[in-house]
Amino acid sequence: MIDIRHTNDKEFINMTNNIILNSDSYKYSQWSQYPENTTVIYSYIESRGGLYDATVFFGLQMFLKEYLCQPITQDNIDEAELVITAHGEPFYREGWEYILREHNGYLPVRIDAVPEGTVVPVKNVLATIYNTDPKCYWLTSFLETAILRSIWYPTTVATNSYENKKQILESLKKTGDPESIGFKLHDFGARGVSSFESAGIGGAAHLVNFMGTDTVTALLYARKYYGADMAGFSIPAMEHSTVTSWGRENEVDSYRNMLKQNAKPGGLVAAVSDSYDIYNACKLWGTVLKQDVINSGATVVVRPDSGDPAVVVLECLKILDKYFGSVVNEKGYKVLNNVRVLQGDGINHQTIRSIIFTITLAGYSIDNVAFGQGGALLQIVNRDDQKFAMKASAACVDGEWRDVYKDPFHDSGKTSKKGRLRLIKTEDKIKTINDRDPLYNTVEDMLQPVYENGKLLRDQTFDEVRALAAI
Repeated sequence: MIDIRHTNDKEFINMTNNIILNSDSYKYSQWSQYPENTTVIYSYIESRGGLYDATVFFGLQMFLKEYLCQPITQDNIDEAELVITAHGEPFYREGWEYILREHNGYLPVRIDAVPEGTVVPVKNVLATIYNTDPKCYWLTSFLETAILRSIWYPTTVATNSYENKKQILESLKKTGDPESIGFKLHDFGARGVSSFESAGIGGAAHLVNFMGTDTVTALLYARKYYGADMAGFSIPAMEHSTVTSWGRENEVDSYRNMLKQNAKPGGLVAAVSDSYDIYNACKLWGTVLKQDVINSGATVVVRPDSGDPAVVVLECLKILDKYFGSVVNEKGYKVLNNVRVLQGDGINHQTIRSIIFTITLAGYSIDNVAFGQGGALLQIVNRDDQKFAMKASAACVDGEWRDVYKDPFHDSGKTSKKGRLRLIKTEDKIKTINDRDPLYNTVEDMLQPVYENGKLLRDQTFDEVRALAAI
């Protein structure tokens, strides 16, 4: 047994993979707080409302494969006891060793969930979890911290990305080519998130809706957990240092070198162009460099990175249009020749809407523009954006099922659901019903078994997830 007082850093860091330590402190005392003769605790996860009226369910499969499909060990139990007792909480060694002995270390719980990629209106059950061994009634709520986090974060990112996709696609249908939607919102969020894991999980969530990303970790997670071959793509691009290292007087040379090194016929290259004066840079692209651009056969994506996004994007389009010219598409909007504009600074749902409104009002198609989103995509999200919660809704005590719910006097929005739940689809909507509803045993449940007693019961591919989330 490891004495935590003499544990070296390497041994202590290894504890971070221990599911027994993947919870909140107060959870460790709760095994003794349920009514006597409790045998099952049944809980559910939902979005209780929030910024958007529906969520794109995603991410649970990553958690199940990484954590619940791995058995706990005696070392895990010993480590956890040392940490938790030193922390000041009681530790239920008997319960964890029972799981190790009777279930070979696999957690005896059942999880049902909607297929990942499903768009579900808020205030509906997304997943349920309950223990399958009556001696492990305490395990359901113990897992709340880890399992809720595994759902709220990627689902919120996927939902945010999905809502951006809806408004961009709507504009493309009016002004341009809807088939280009997959590359209209690019993930720039890797450096702005809290961890490597957040980049992978959140980045994969974005790729449910789009194909463009600079978050390499997202590719790894989509491959590891969903079997994706190549989930996203990018293009050669400049950064400010590859412009400014040439010196201000040689700005044109930096752009010309970019074309020489990376521009290929039929390809795209992105050039951040606001290191000094974005409007002058657009003029340089359209005069001194115009023939270089044309001769390269590539499309140059000019990237402003400062200023009011709607104002700057429109002005860049006007300058580039002046020099490269444009064609009017069949929908009556102008599409530039040889060049495009990528706005990757300050992008969120509101600025996308503002840019779309401004440039289409001026007669330009959204075909001319792509967006890049960083922190607002992967990091500036929280559990309350969609009011995610996991709550117990039923318990079996003395062999009888009873409703379990909360109904706060001061906040009716936090009133929780009662009973064992199902998610059903009627002719006009998706809704949640409980075991007292006459339809409970007669209508197909959208919640499908995904995990039971250490076994993954559903293994979705990334293509399957994308197909369900398609607009």
